[in-house]
Amino acid sequence: SGIVRETSDRIVAGKGDDLQKVHAIFEWIVENTYRNAATRGCGIGDIAAMLKSGNLGGKCADLNALFVGLVRSQGIPARDVYGLRVMPSHFGYKSLGAGSDIVTKAQHCRSEVYLSNFGWVPMDPADVRKVVLEEPPGKLALDDPKVVAARKALFGGWEGNWFAYNTAHDVKLPGHDGPSLPFLMYPQAVTAAGMLDCLDPDSFRYTIRSAEIAV
Repeated sequence: SGIVRETSDRIVAGKGDDLQKVHAIFEWIVENTYRNAATRGCGIGDIAAMLKSGNLGGKCADLNALFVGLVRSQGIPARDVYGLRVMPSHFGYKSLGAGSDIVTKAQHCRSEVYLSNFGWVPMDPADVRKVVLEEPPGKLALDDPKVVAARKALFGGWEGNWFAYNTAHDVKLPGHDGPSLPFLMYPQAVTAAGMLDCLDPDSFRYTIRSAEIAV
């Protein structure tokens, strides 16, 4: 029930098995949402508010959360996966990789869907919209070859230049009496004055670096 289920019912109307339903929802996200560069951090993932307002813009924690929510509303297991990009893309996408070894602002939320014949399958419709907005020269059309290739690759695959932290929601920080976090993807710090702004690393004073090592 509710707007999420009502929306997903419209999207999957006439579709047969779970794979067809998930693909229809993936395509709907790509066609109907947009990446909003003004969104702080990776977004907050309030999908009911997005659907009620009709404003389907945001970043990865919004767009992939909407994808996950729509899939779950059809009774298909799905989850957000929170992590960090740590390397440039080897697939030729400037927008889908770390730009340097400083990855302080390279957080990224991906998604997975459980399909009975395959297990947990990686998917990332939000990154398709990132390619549309950010891949040079920018503001690409959906039929641009770079977008078409990303759209195909990110239904069932991820590039390995990213690693996952967790799949948790409503995270309660140890020793902190404040409200739960919707997800844990950024460093968090609490002082006597309260919780610091995790989306402002310059005043928070944290830096994240990545390095490739030989094994």
